Amino acid sequence: MLYKSVFIVLILGLFTACTTTPDKPSSATVEDKSSTGVADASGSEGSGARSYGTGAEGAGSMTALDDPQSPLSVRIIYFDYDSSDIQSQFRDTVEAHAAFLAANPDTVVSLEGHADERGSREYNLALGERRAQTVKRQMVLLGASSSQIRATSYGEERPVSEEHDEFAWSQNRRVEIIY
Repeated sequence: MLYKSVFIVLILGLFTACTTTPDKPSSATVEDKSSTGVADASGSEGSGARSYGTGAEGAGSMTALDDPQSPLSVRIIYFDYDSSDIQSQFRDTVEAHAAFLAANPDTVVSLEGHADERGSREYNLALGERRAQTVKRQMVLLGASSSQIRATSYGEERPVSEEHDEFAWSQNRRVEIIY
């Protein structure tokens, strides 16, 4: 009898826990904290990690990362064949991301280096790593902290395009900036 009553209490507790809904914030406030217009979605100045994008806290607010007109909206840097040099057309993008990271020391970014299918697997992993490290080094030189940036190489393992032509290869030679 005791087991039966404990079982019933647990089941009732489970049902009552499942029927409650989480409190939703009534409105998201945006506070401009820097000259770049980047705001914490919660409006607080706490030192906790910030969330960006369309998460629960960021709903209804727009940051510089979400603004399609911002240089921060460009999150892919393309490279020439067998090169890890940042092309001049992407220097402003790297500069903008470095400035954003310098202004937001709690933000962490991942740089994912990629290569096209030409070359051995080992060579392409090393090339993807060199590309990610080049972007990281440039961001650190421009004011971002090294601890904010994680560099990873996927080599040829995650292509954007599966085709086997120059256009497809040019799309696969890249570093993706992931917030």
